[in-house]
Amino acid sequence: MNAKRISLQTKIFGLVFALGLLLILLLTVFYSYMESNQIEDNKGRTALELSKAVSFMPTIISALQTKNPSSEIQPIAEKIRKETGAEFIVVGDKNGVRYSHPLQAMVGKKMKGGDNEKALQDGKYYVSKSNGSLGPSIRGKSPIYNKKGEIIGIVSVGFLLEDVHEQAKKNIIKVLYVSFIALIISLIGSSLLGRNIRKDTMGLEPYEIARLYREQEAILHAVKEGIVAIDQEGFITTMNQTAKNLLNIQGSVIDFKVDDLFPSEYLYEVIRTGTAQIDKEIVWKDKTIIVNCTPLFNKKGNIGVVASFRDKTEIEQMVNTISEVKSYSEDLRAQTHEFTNKLYVLMGLLELGEYEEAIDMLQQETQMLQTQNSIVFRQIKDTKVQAILLGKLGKASEKKITFDIAPDSYLDPLPSHIKLSNLIIILGNLIENAFEAVLDTEKPTVKFFTTDIGSDIIFEIADNGKGIKEENLKNLFRKGFTTKDSDRMEARGYGLSNAEKAAIEMNGMIEVQSTLENGTIFTVYLPKYI
Repeated sequence: MNAKRISLQTKIFGLVFALGLLLILLLTVFYSYMESNQIEDNKGRTALELSKAVSFMPTIISALQTKNPSSEIQPIAEKIRKETGAEFIVVGDKNGVRYSHPLQAMVGKKMKGGDNEKALQDGKYYVSKSNGSLGPSIRGKSPIYNKKGEIIGIVSVGFLLEDVHEQAKKNIIKVLYVSFIALIISLIGSSLLGRNIRKDTMGLEPYEIARLYREQEAILHAVKEGIVAIDQEGFITTMNQTAKNLLNIQGSVIDFKVDDLFPSEYLYEVIRTGTAQIDKEIVWKDKTIIVNCTPLFNKKGNIGVVASFRDKTEIEQMVNTISEVKSYSEDLRAQTHEFTNKLYVLMGLLELGEYEEAIDMLQQETQMLQTQNSIVFRQIKDTKVQAILLGKLGKASEKKITFDIAPDSYLDPLPSHIKLSNLIIILGNLIENAFEAVLDTEKPTVKFFTTDIGSDIIFEIADNGKGIKEENLKNLFRKGFTTKDSDRMEARGYGLSNAEKAAIEMNGMIEVQSTLENGTIFTVYLPKYI
């Protein structure tokens, strides 16, 4: 069982509280140390300056040279001490005997601390720390000189370290109050930030967002449709691999402008109008693509578009193949119908006693079938081509068209890469167009030839129709191109286009030669090896 997950808002709140508390503690320690040192330095400088001032006073200097110095020095020192806030001002002679002290009982006794040597012996002014009669203190020491420049005494002004630390503590407490208020404000801010982030993530926690992201990635790469998402500015935010393959795009396209990759007018129209575009067709690099565009909305409005792509070319190829198979089936039915009619004629001749005419008819049909079958079954050994030709022979017979298979045709079984669906599209369209082209001629004739000598498999379909105008030859294989004349094109203008696509798919090609009033020849080249 998984442990209960901690929410993002709680994590932010806890993190801000921990960081704030840690920061306050560190700053308090640092500030305490710095504040204590600074106060000590200030007190030390104050004590030193005050001791200097007292040591330079003429009254103090002259009093030290009298028989009872303390009577004059004690009142002056105490007055100054009270005015300045010093803990003590002690004036002593060169032997360290006190002539002033906050405690009257200490007057006349030797000074404590052992830190008078630098002043009495070396004549230096300095700050020291020592434990005196009133406790640990910070002191300013100054020597007293007479008019001859001789050291005759010392002034020691001090502040108790206990008072210094107490002052530092008071200052730190003030800082702690401010820090506590700052911590409260930061906690309130973190709570608001957590709510704002939760609002932006629609109430989802990070682990839920990560899970959704993984699921989205899996879905995007699993669907067979291409999917692209763009923002309001037209920059791509998402594209799955299917879309890249469909649009022939390599590498990452995130943050690329959609205009640079494929036609995008429908996407921008959806951004402008906020209305979905369903089943729109675009032509891109010889592909017909079906596009569905759906707007993305949030509370502020339209923020982008998601588009899905489907390759219509594959669907068209499947439909064309089904159509050609249907045509092939109809050809076989026509062949069956034709032979049924001939059987009825033969039966009628026999019932009427016209035996010689019946025999002549059987001989003609037998001779024709023997000739056709000899070529189809002995020289053309691929069953797929045999089936197509048999169907077209029946249809030609029904339409009274001479469908002549060249006696020198020869074809071994076709390699596996030549698909039956493509073969039906190519030969079915070309032969059917040839039949249509010769319908209005006196002796409608269509000739078929095939060979696999060399590295290519060759199919040739020739007719004796009216031919194709020269200005139409360059557009012959263009999708949707048609004319009102009896030119060699499928009625809707898709037959020859589909035939060429099928040939190109097998790395082959189709050539056409045409002369007005003399007919047209289509030649198909399909490589044996790929």
